[in-house]
Amino acid sequence: MANPIKKVLTGDFNKRKGIMFLVTALLTVIVWNLPIDSFGIEGLTIVQQRVIAIFTMAVLLWLTEAIPAWATSVTIIFVLLFCVSDSAFNFLQGSEGETGKLLDYQGIMACFADPTIILFLGGFILAIAATKSGLDVLLAKNLIKPFGKKSENVLLGFILITGIFSMFISNTATAAMMLTFLTPVFRSLPANGKGRIALTMAIPIGANLGGMGTPIGTPPNAFAYKTLESLGMTIGFGQWMMIMVPMVLIMLIIAWFIVKKLFPFSQKNIELNIEGNIQWNWRTYVVAFTFGLTIFLWIAGKSLFGINANTVAMLPIAIFAFTGVINSEDLRDIDWGVIWMVAGGFALGLAMNGTGLAENAVKSIPFANLNPLLILIVSGLVCYTLSNFISNTATAALLIPILTVVCQGMGNSLNPIGGTATVLIGIAIAASTAMCLPISTPPNAIAYSTGLIKQNDMLKAGLITGIVCLVMGYITLISLCKLGIL
Repeated sequence: MANPIKKVLTGDFNKRKGIMFLVTALLTVIVWNLPIDSFGIEGLTIVQQRVIAIFTMAVLLWLTEAIPAWATSVTIIFVLLFCVSDSAFNFLQGSEGETGKLLDYQGIMACFADPTIILFLGGFILAIAATKSGLDVLLAKNLIKPFGKKSENVLLGFILITGIFSMFISNTATAAMMLTFLTPVFRSLPANGKGRIALTMAIPIGANLGGMGTPIGTPPNAFAYKTLESLGMTIGFGQWMMIMVPMVLIMLIIAWFIVKKLFPFSQKNIELNIEGNIQWNWRTYVVAFTFGLTIFLWIAGKSLFGINANTVAMLPIAIFAFTGVINSEDLRDIDWGVIWMVAGGFALGLAMNGTGLAENAVKSIPFANLNPLLILIVSGLVCYTLSNFISNTATAALLIPILTVVCQGMGNSLNPIGGTATVLIGIAIAASTAMCLPISTPPNAIAYSTGLIKQNDMLKAGLITGIVCLVMGYITLISLCKLGIL
């Protein structure tokens, strides 16, 4: 019988990842032990230097993917707890005057149950219940009908429906579901035509862009939403939607024009036959009612009843658990990897603010002298570029804490571009418009795995659509923020 340890060391062990892990560990140790004056930040404490080292570790692990992205987040929280919290090893604590302000260990652990995490859980539970009850199929069937049988209109229908679903359901789950609906549609299209490519590309593009519409649409949205809330710039769920949904719908229509021009249909009409039936029973009615009530309260709950979006997220969780619509087996379908990643990003932000590192950096680095438009453009391009190659969640988790410090340091000088909200929400937009490669987003990977599209097709459609929507998104943000609407 083969030795499993030997197999891991010789066959399954990825040498490149192993080397990157060792390089990451070495650089982290070096940053951890550098002379404190070498950072150029006045008043830097030992604890704050450790946070810089931990941030360095996070950057390298997320960029190199030496370990899975969610595992990096777990590692961040572990190191913060054991090295910079008030429950760290004794020899790492010392007095506040000696080492600096330590983090409250309960605060670090609370990142796993942050209100924004509950918001995400509510979204995941809604998606699971909709799929389990067949409500998603019913909605897809009825929403696609008004677009008729004309090929180009069917393409528009799939882009719009995918985008709308992606606002409330994981874009990965949305892409997987919508691609299954395409299988019978393809039967009426010629095998060698470009229509199949157009329809297949419509799904990841719709899923990626649609997620911008709500705070729960994508993890980058959640990072921006949470950070603005912590800075006292609370944006309600409904307010976010009123601003972002119209913009997203315009983006989706622009994407439709681009895709149909790049991959024209050779057949004018398509026969639609979306399979799957819904079985109406009391559970189905519970899901439909809860789905509608939750979305209504997310949009209007704060203004009408004083209930915030995070609290509303507990409604579907509680109702579905109480009625038995969701059971313990269904909880396995929640994307816990995303939850862990988001928690790790929150922990990084907590560390930078809780130890006073952000405040010291603001005081020591002349951010106010920086050009606000340059900051906006560079941050957007960096986020867009990184998100094409690594997880957009990881990209947002890295950039938003840094940009929060930059924005605080720039103060009123950001007013010409609309303030901090423009920069942080801009990161969420840049992350969602990055869709050039099969590895850029899970919807891209799912679409590519069908074998119906080539990498060049995805690069062409994703690059043009992404750049156009990125520019449009930033122009819209700057205008709305300057007008005081956002």
